[in-house]
Amino acid sequence: MKNYLNAYINSYPDFPNKGILFHDLLPILLNPEIFKILIENMASKEIFCNSEAIIGIESRGVIFGTALALKLSKPLILARKPGKLPGILIQKSYKLEYGENTLSIQKNSIKLYDNFAIVDDLLATGGTANCVYQLIKESGKNIIGLSVVAELNELKAKDELSFPVYSEILL
Repeated sequence: MKNYLNAYINSYPDFPNKGILFHDLLPILLNPEIFKILIENMASKEIFCNSEAIIGIESRGVIFGTALALKLSKPLILARKPGKLPGILIQKSYKLEYGENTLSIQKNSIKLYDNFAIVDDLLATGGTANCVYQLIKESGKNIIGLSVVAELNELKAKDELSFPVYSEILL
């Protein structure tokens, strides 16, 4: 059976760099009914029952994380790139398909919680999700799991992560 999301994902070869096939999930947001179904499906995963807060990874993970936080009445914490968050930060660098970057989380935003669910739009190499996991683990706290809209199955990133991964569609 064809996944209900297939028609809402566009792919662009050689973006942002030659050799990368970029999967654009933003067309999902153009259809409020599909977006609503997606958020309801994602919200039904047990990782959200067992987490106290949601961490949305910049940038598109923040969109889906915001919708999930509202649906589930859970706090939303942002994992952002350098220079985007004020205050005392915890930070870590990571590698991605086409380079390297750093993620930051405001230290005060996690102090009241011990268990977190990560939300992102796409799981490719697992670099960003693992970066957030390391930040939270080094703070003495727990990642319950990762929820993504899409997973690049051929990269097998799920096999390298030490927490459950829930994907709505495999690409």
